[in-house]
Amino acid sequence: MQGQSMRIGASYLGRDRCRFTVWAPFRRTVELRLLEPDERTVPLEAMDRGYWSAEVEGVSPGALYVYRLDGVTERPDPASSLQPRGVHGPSQVVNHAAFLWEDDDWTNLPLEDLILYEIHPGTFSREGTFEAILARLEDLRRVGVNALSLMPVAQFPGSRNWGYDGVQPFAVHADYGGPFGLQRLINACHKRGMAVVLDVVYNHLGPEGNYLHDFGPYFTETYRTPWGEAINFDGPYSDEVRSYFYANALSWIRSFHVDGLRLDAVHAIFDQSATPFLQELARLVEQEGRSRGKPVHLIPESDRNDARLIRPTSMGGLGHEAQWADDFHHALHTLLTGERSGYYEDFGRVSQLQKCLEQGYVYTWDYSPFRKRSHGSSPQDRPGRQFVVYAQNHDQVGNRRLGERLSRLVTFEALKLAAGAVLLSPFLPLLFMGEEYGETAPFLYFVSHSDPELIENVRQGRKREFEPFGWQEEPPDPQAPETFERSRIDWDARWRGRHNILLSFYQRLIHLRRTVPALKHLSKQDQRIWCDEEERLLWLLRWRQESGVGNQDSGIRNQEAGVGSRESGGRSRVPGDSREEQEARQMGSNGEHMIFLGFNFNASPRTLCPELPGERWDKLLESSHASWNGPGSSAPEILDSDHEITLQPESFVLYEMRPSDGSHGLRDV
Repeated sequence: MQGQSMRIGASYLGRDRCRFTVWAPFRRTVELRLLEPDERTVPLEAMDRGYWSAEVEGVSPGALYVYRLDGVTERPDPASSLQPRGVHGPSQVVNHAAFLWEDDDWTNLPLEDLILYEIHPGTFSREGTFEAILARLEDLRRVGVNALSLMPVAQFPGSRNWGYDGVQPFAVHADYGGPFGLQRLINACHKRGMAVVLDVVYNHLGPEGNYLHDFGPYFTETYRTPWGEAINFDGPYSDEVRSYFYANALSWIRSFHVDGLRLDAVHAIFDQSATPFLQELARLVEQEGRSRGKPVHLIPESDRNDARLIRPTSMGGLGHEAQWADDFHHALHTLLTGERSGYYEDFGRVSQLQKCLEQGYVYTWDYSPFRKRSHGSSPQDRPGRQFVVYAQNHDQVGNRRLGERLSRLVTFEALKLAAGAVLLSPFLPLLFMGEEYGETAPFLYFVSHSDPELIENVRQGRKREFEPFGWQEEPPDPQAPETFERSRIDWDARWRGRHNILLSFYQRLIHLRRTVPALKHLSKQDQRIWCDEEERLLWLLRWRQESGVGNQDSGIRNQEAGVGSRESGGRSRVPGDSREEQEARQMGSNGEHMIFLGFNFNASPRTLCPELPGERWDKLLESSHASWNGPGSSAPEILDSDHEITLQPESFVLYEMRPSDGSHGLRDV
């Protein structure tokens, strides 16, 4: 990688020596201005390809500095590790190596084992710090969470922000606890067997405090993002721009031991290169993980439904391990809420959730009414572990006009139904902070800018963003401190009433996901799914060979969406298929572990008549059971192959096929 050998920023070398390196290809002179503890000016030497560098004596960690460009303009370091006085203030020298790590034995969790939990550090606690997260790690671990997914922590303007307005990609936000606070948090997670995935933003930088223009051509006018200027990933001088972001990704792995990076909105990264930035980034991250003896997961967010993102480079893909899959959320959300405005107009059918479970996307080059064009490509060849799914996340909650969580939009029974759909899917589940106990506080959009014009632009921009949804309410003022305060979660609610019941329900679901072989097996091939559109029912079989090796060409094959014949009285029956049924019934004697799941998205009870393989099925979980504060159990405890299953409104049931040796499985007592 060209330019990679130049380590940008302030690199502390020990014994009060520090090397300062910055890229400024169009400047005639670049000087280092040390401000504290001793004020002095040191010229930097011009290097190849527009870099400037100098090794300076008498500089200790904690020293404050800026760069002076052409003898006039003073700016913070573009690769600053800490901005103690905010985005407009001086940078501070940090010795990352001073932290004593205790995770030598940590080798990260396999991708398929992750239970992701998204956190906004500022609203996760009263204190709004990394330190305050530490006290809650044990509670999360007991529920079953094993991976924190941190929203961006790079320095942003002011003290309140989602983090996507960051302008110092290398600097850990000072109000959260700075670099040592983040190191302590990650170290504590690793000691508890928990991974940490960090959200990074490589598609744009925020407007306030963005001084990269003063240093070089970091941006391009060729493209435009929804948030302003696009980053220059494929134009003149783009090699060094790429190097800047490669170095950023590697710094999180090297200095902070992060286990994965979630890349924000990569559809807004514009790059026509023969070797795209995202492809090279995946190669470098994978290479760094190998050198450290642990995998580092790269999980981008994209709204393009482009399977090339997660295909290996050997198949013409970009080589990323997994991606956020919005189609699953949209399909589930519309079934639960009935909303159809904005981008939700593309969703609302049970068959779409079925297709998503079968493939990973709903739109696979199908016509999208919202986009007014065909959208997506088929990810049929990609395994289930490559799709991160959710019923809620910061985007889908926070980008509502009033920031309502699902707990404010649907019934308690529907909350459990949503949890089952996510956690019992063949995909990677992500929970949004507080979801596990039904947090009711909104998650609103908030900022703390200092420029009045920018503040007003943000206010008007948010209003325009909501226009396609037809929401009439006035959105809360993003700049107001109370908007931020309202978004803090009430952690103690998890111990009270129905919140505690829901918490136990999530704990049970995660336990089943981890211990039931067919649920642990994230295969889209080893399942068969049906739905009844009119009755709003979806049911499926999932299986796994006892050897633990997925059967990629099983005799039970997925059928087309909408298969099922509805009988009178709200009953649905799986259609006969003698060859497939014979193969299915033989599976119990071939060493496969099987489960059956039935979901009722109807507001009324509905009855299923599935034709199941095997002779006996034991119920593992029923969401409507009285122990989960439901209306009561309606499905039988034990099924034979021709039994009827009545599902309560907005509920689901899970059965396990009794092993051929007659032993008991994991029955929910």
